[in-house]
Amino acid sequence: MFKRIQNASAELHAEAKAVQVTETSRDGQVSVTVGARGELVRLDLDPRIYRRPDARYLADTIAETAQRAAARAQERVTEIFEPVIPAEEFKAHLEGDLEAVMARFAERMGGAS
Repeated sequence: MFKRIQNASAELHAEAKAVQVTETSRDGQVSVTVGARGELVRLDLDPRIYRRPDARYLADTIAETAQRAAARAQERVTEIFEPVIPAEEFKAHLEGDLEAVMARFAERMGGAS
């Protein structure tokens, strides 16, 4: 498995690094683009947003839209690496689930978790 990852690594890494996902809020007034790690790349606000001077609503809308975009970016990166890393294992890595990662590693090494 390591050899497959190593051989495909540069190409997959470049493809994953280039991932950008854009989500639009349910009301269509906020658009958020994030990169592969969920980092904010672009934020667009429709001028109509200013007709409703509710800072809490705007903040919540931006946060919710950004979270949906980040989740989609994570799904896309997982899909890119799926040919060499099983999706569940990759998700565990991305989510920082060390226990699941180590259990899978122990299984592959033939040991008990």
